[in-house]
Amino acid sequence: MDVTAIIMAAGEGTRMKSNHAKVSHKILGKPMICWVVDAALSAGCSRVVVVVGSHADEVRALLSGSYPADAPIECVEQAERLGTGHAVRVALEATGIDAGPVVVLNGDLPLIQAQTVRSFARTVSAGEAAAAVLTMTPPDPFGYGRIELDADGAVARIVEQKDCTPEQAATLTECNAGCYAFDGAQLAAHIGEIGCDNAQGEYYLPDMLEILRRAGEAVTIYHCDDYRDGLGVNSRAQLAELTAVARDRVNARLMAEGVTFIDPAQAWIGPDAKVGRDTVVWPQTHLIGACEVGEDCQLGPNTRLTDTRVGDRCSLDETVAIEAVVEDDVTCGPRAYLRPGTHLLDRAHVGTHVEIKKSTIGEGSKVPHLSYIGDTTMGAGVNVGAGSITCNYDGKNKHATVIGDRTFIGSDTMMVAPVHIGSDAITGAGGTITKDVPDGALAIERTEQRIVEGYTERRRARL
Repeated sequence: MDVTAIIMAAGEGTRMKSNHAKVSHKILGKPMICWVVDAALSAGCSRVVVVVGSHADEVRALLSGSYPADAPIECVEQAERLGTGHAVRVALEATGIDAGPVVVLNGDLPLIQAQTVRSFARTVSAGEAAAAVLTMTPPDPFGYGRIELDADGAVARIVEQKDCTPEQAATLTECNAGCYAFDGAQLAAHIGEIGCDNAQGEYYLPDMLEILRRAGEAVTIYHCDDYRDGLGVNSRAQLAELTAVARDRVNARLMAEGVTFIDPAQAWIGPDAKVGRDTVVWPQTHLIGACEVGEDCQLGPNTRLTDTRVGDRCSLDETVAIEAVVEDDVTCGPRAYLRPGTHLLDRAHVGTHVEIKKSTIGEGSKVPHLSYIGDTTMGAGVNVGAGSITCNYDGKNKHATVIGDRTFIGSDTMMVAPVHIGSDAITGAGGTITKDVPDGALAIERTEQRIVEGYTERRRARL
């Protein structure tokens, strides 16, 4: 089934009170528009046309940064915002779409699922109906247009909330989710008939339903089994509400796959994250972007991973990791910071108040506490004493530090890069290492300790 999705992302969303496009606001770390695009792609849509308007450049950049260049996604700009009917007409004219099922989705529907989009498109794929309305039955229907059906079950009309009589408000529970499916040929043939004879002077896409009915075509509905698929975001409060729903859906799926949550309401896992079975997720854990976590791990509490890969049997306690790779049997934290380019090999340990940046920590090596390691290649079995720092930046350029296998770095060692410390070497505590250290050598850099007897008493006398 060759389906085209037209996603409406031109609205300003003024109720969000934001300087950014409404569809750029994030749900579990992922922009709303990407949730809808993902649903369309996963549903098998061969073309995804995103209609942009307000903040068009921002939305374009967001999409180009989120999908490969060969993804079937294209942007069409609605320069004049003259309503939803006008937006669809602009999309059809720009892309030449005139056949096959066309689903029109809103860019602020982050909870819509691929199966819903797929089934929705099928309502018009067989040729029995020219159009379908996506409907739902929310617990509180206030604010939604109500669907009135005729005796044959076809759509008779949509009654907007402001036009509902008390009786209609009480009896018409089928609500319009604001999404439509069309036979592409019928849509292209009749889109030009939508008029703008209304108070706003805009072209409304729902008018297509009546136009098609007058042309003798059938108009039907597709009902969402889960009403939340049709919920949109028009305020910060709704953004928070839908984020909580998305969180619950993701966590329920992961629990069904064998992941343990200490408190599912306090773990925020993005939709693209993968977590292995028997991993335990503690409260206030966040997985953002394309994270992969293996089996039998302990995540959290208070851990945030972004685009990070973690192996099996790892423990990350109060750890922030960004674009890092953590192999098997690694322990981190509490209060560890793994910056981009960090690679922790098997059985490595990164402890309390440790920051690692663009460095490889070798198998079984330890950086236990109060240290900064940057632009470093570290061998296996290394122990780094507390308070040690690789001084990798000279004010203009970054320089590399190399530490060989089984080397012991004494506490409070300053390693001024570029520097190479060999295998089985030792640096004395409090040293500033500016020269290469051979294998098996001891490097000591200290001034002679001086004792001034009676200093405290003389100082007090001067005060």
